[in-house]
Amino acid sequence: MLILVPVESDAGTDAKIATLPEMKKWALIDFDAGEAQSIRFFDDRMETGEDWIDFVILKNKYENYMEFMEEGMMVLVTRQEESLEDIINAFKFKELDEIGL
Repeated sequence: MLILVPVESDAGTDAKIATLPEMKKWALIDFDAGEAQSIRFFDDRMETGEDWIDFVILKNKYENYMEFMEEGMMVLVTRQEESLEDIINAFKFKELDEIGL
């Protein structure tokens, strides 16, 4: 499954999540078999070339998330996680919150 996260930089698993207005890159995590298989970074999320992205993880519940939901993505928000490594671990153990209408 594919997970999209707005981040401050392309610093690998050390990259910090950012709010949508503050983000510099998009991290696309390929998550399979309980582990992150790869992480790729993009300037624009449309550059991923992927037909379907399963999840987007945002920094807080006050982000503008409707566009992602309209595209069929499940929207999750972090609790206190900052780095991609923390977010991947929280995703693995279902410790992220779901945004719903």
